[in-house]
Amino acid sequence: MAKIAVETPLEDVKQALEEKGHDVFMFTNEEEAKGANLAVVRTLNEIDADAEQFDFPFVSMEGASVDEIVADVEQRLTR
Repeated sequence: MAKIAVETPLEDVKQALEEKGHDVFMFTNEEEAKGANLAVVRTLNEIDADAEQFDFPFVSMEGASVDEIVADVEQRLTR
């Protein structure tokens, strides 16, 4: 099962992903997200410039509903 990191304070996203059966954990910085297959963040602007070092994609919550984020995450995990 894929591990999904969700940026604190996006508890509603974490809960929605868990309800879909995903393995989800919260993080406060990119270092804590290591080991994830995918990370959900508030905005990509807050990700450090060296985020390319991570071997997983980041999904931005900016302008999206929780349902849209869950759908995006599930689509990315099936690629």
